[in-house]
Amino acid sequence: MPRFAANLTMLYPELPFLERFGAAARDGFKGVEYMFPYDFPATQLRSLLDEHGLSQVLFNAAAGDWAGGERGLASHPDRRDDFQRSIDQALDYARVLGNHKIHVMAGLLRSEYSAEQQRATYLDNLAWAAAQAQRDNITLVIEPINTRDMPGYFLNYQHQAQTICAELALTNVQVLFDIYHCQIMEGDLCTKLRRDLQRGTVGHIQIAGVPERHEPDQHNEVYFPHLFELIDQLGYDGWIGCEYRPRNSTSAGLTWLQSWLLPAE
Repeated sequence: MPRFAANLTMLYPELPFLERFGAAARDGFKGVEYMFPYDFPATQLRSLLDEHGLSQVLFNAAAGDWAGGERGLASHPDRRDDFQRSIDQALDYARVLGNHKIHVMAGLLRSEYSAEQQRATYLDNLAWAAAQAQRDNITLVIEPINTRDMPGYFLNYQHQAQTICAELALTNVQVLFDIYHCQIMEGDLCTKLRRDLQRGTVGHIQIAGVPERHEPDQHNEVYFPHLFELIDQLGYDGWIGCEYRPRNSTSAGLTWLQSWLLPAE
């Protein structure tokens, strides 16, 4: 049975961030993920996880100046020191929060560097980061992101991410398969899920309705019950992050989830 995690960056926007943990637990979620934890002490977040019986599933390494438009550091030749500091910080948080998956954002393509330079930097940085993460049994995931939501992002297609992982050949660098982004860029979801889950190279899955990134219910172009059944059949035992923007109240919009029991840890 799929295990669904609430993405607290997007869900419960009507509440302050720290109150979203309790709201997710009351709605039956057993796991949570979010983009960045760094506005709060790791010990404070850990207390909330423990208080509400939640598992920390995933968060991102710092992605540079987000408000200023940066979307990751890993592919930027002039930001190696900043990248390494972001990994050290993320690992410090992961040790306290108890999660074993960190999303490393690649960054935007930059005109002052060739695509080859950025790709070489990306590979080198991921290899360095993976070596640090291995000490704590932590897996890094890389995510293709669609060009509509994030124009100019370094990584857009599943095959690009799979090729990067194959070149690195590191057991703790895997792909974050975001069904929303994949449907927008390339579709053929079932075939790609079969291919990549059978390879064992998918470290995390995220979902949202297409095209408006709302609930993964009947009001979108993807039939999610079939995908959930397929994911189960293929033996995926990780978490599925609910990374969508609720149409209205988060709790009221969770009717799509009622037929999928949320198993206890």
